[in-house]
Amino acid sequence: MLRHMERQPGESPFATAIDSVVMMRSDHPKPPSHLMFRPSMCIVAQGTKWASFGGDQLEYRAGQALVIGVDTPSIGRVVEASPGEPCLVLAFELDLAIMRSVAEGLDLPPRSSGKPGRGVLVTDFQGPLADCALRLVRLLDTPRAIPALYPVIMQEVSYWLLTGPHGGDVAKLTLLNSPSRPVLNALHNLRDRFRETVRVEELAAIARLGASAFHRQFKALTGMTPLQYQKQLRLHEARRLVVSNAFNVETACFQVGYESSSQFSRDYSRLFGAPPKRDATAMKTALREGRSSVRSETIVEEAA
Repeated sequence: MLRHMERQPGESPFATAIDSVVMMRSDHPKPPSHLMFRPSMCIVAQGTKWASFGGDQLEYRAGQALVIGVDTPSIGRVVEASPGEPCLVLAFELDLAIMRSVAEGLDLPPRSSGKPGRGVLVTDFQGPLADCALRLVRLLDTPRAIPALYPVIMQEVSYWLLTGPHGGDVAKLTLLNSPSRPVLNALHNLRDRFRETVRVEELAAIARLGASAFHRQFKALTGMTPLQYQKQLRLHEARRLVVSNAFNVETACFQVGYESSSQFSRDYSRLFGAPPKRDATAMKTALREGRSSVRSETIVEEAA
């Protein structure tokens, strides 16, 4: 991993020849940063990180991986890193279609408790899974082989996840017939309509649940209520729009669904720690100096 990162200019995160794969390096512990996860896996080769989802905080260190099964906002931090032993992370998006195809071919389907699960988990990344990660990194040396071999490696990753100790939990998040699927369908509806005014009763109907049961299961899955989830989606999108110079702060506020600029400013400051204009200016400066990235919508993080 270090060899691939050292060949690239700039700072972490580092793009690769595979669009859905990034590498991250941190030479020092870092303060918390706001993240936007897609279904993905983040493997720590060295160092320690943590990520919080709602009120839950998960630590994952060398030899472990964070598995995210839902699109969800989070806060993350590099906990252990030094110039001599930097924190090294390999992150890639999970292909849910491949995951489902692999699951259909299993003789013994993953065991599930029959209850909707949480949307994230930490698993050990050893043995066959570690071999997959090593071959994935080596594959970057032969770009012409990527179209043929990358799907094969993703099939192996899916197999070992589904048949491993957390196979039932992974299945809940990825398979169409899982007990979490109705709530995930409602979550995807909310994600696609986050700019609109969406009533919990509408989402509960999509999940075929009563409002209170849906509210409870949604929070168990994401660590947030539906309203909190929608609000964070709006604020992350507004931040992306402003930092990318697509809109000014005032326009971005209404673009993401806010009706009050003062309420938007208050919510933004609570989440990101600074008013929108000041935060956007700091982010743009960091981007110019190569100290930050806004690739949060691609796989995992705004900043390594």
